[in-house]
Amino acid sequence: MRRSVKEVLSSKEAANDVVVAGWVRTRRDSKEFSFLEVNDGSCLGSLQVVADAGINGYEDIQAMTTGASIKAKGNLVPSPGEGQKWEMQATSLELVGTAAEDYPLQKKRHGPEFLREIAHLRPRTNLFGAVFRTRSRLAQAVHRFYGERDFVYVHTPIITANDCEGAGEMFGLTTPSDSLSEGESFFGKAAHLTVSGQLEGETFACALSNIYTFGPTFRAENSHTSRHAAEFWMIEPEMAFCNLEGDMDLAEEFVKELTLGILNGPADDFGLFSKFVDRDLEKRLRNIAECPFARISYTE
Repeated sequence: MRRSVKEVLSSKEAANDVVVAGWVRTRRDSKEFSFLEVNDGSCLGSLQVVADAGINGYEDIQAMTTGASIKAKGNLVPSPGEGQKWEMQATSLELVGTAAEDYPLQKKRHGPEFLREIAHLRPRTNLFGAVFRTRSRLAQAVHRFYGERDFVYVHTPIITANDCEGAGEMFGLTTPSDSLSEGESFFGKAAHLTVSGQLEGETFACALSNIYTFGPTFRAENSHTSRHAAEFWMIEPEMAFCNLEGDMDLAEEFVKELTLGILNGPADDFGLFSKFVDRDLEKRLRNIAECPFARISYTE
């Protein structure tokens, strides 16, 4: 059975007949063997695979270029190289898929403008991989936080006829067969993408006491800036029999717990953010996690 690169790199002891699969980051050849750096996206690190020229599948080694997908089977042994605990001594290789000769992701840093032009490959970069692994852990932490406090997770509609108290400009929803007449539309009335699940959430809170929503939200404000997102995911807890003080307590506890989750998460992903994205990131997050939140009144 295939094991993830993350699992293999975290191994406590050597092992035989280990199978990994992933994409080639780099390959170096000598006369009698090759070194392949393989990453499968499970973590920031890659596994070095050492392949002797006589093993099964080595005949395809020249096609195992950067970006190609491969499967490797072999023995996990201590690595003599610096900065890596384990490497694989391959007993067989399998070329799963080739990469184009002009494959654009090479072993160097790429700027965001360039990566926007190859959006289908961005998840393979270190930065985007770290971002989406962190986002995944945060999403799991959201559900864990509310689940431990007996909140019920409610799925509110994405297609809706209400504007949630005018929370924001809405995207209209039509089908190719809809006419301009509202009465002849697919739903028989105007329909939109939701701007908030608040109204449905309040209904469920009046039956289940404590609930939360966590899903996609859409805003059609004509503001094309870095501070405006047309689509984002929003978390909305609703609590019956609660006052403003209890609401603020929950919000502070929630933000602090998720922030600590980032700080205590995988050091390699967070280290990448601190080194290449924001050198003051850890300081700011620790301030959020460790300092009490200031509370002021509306008039203040």
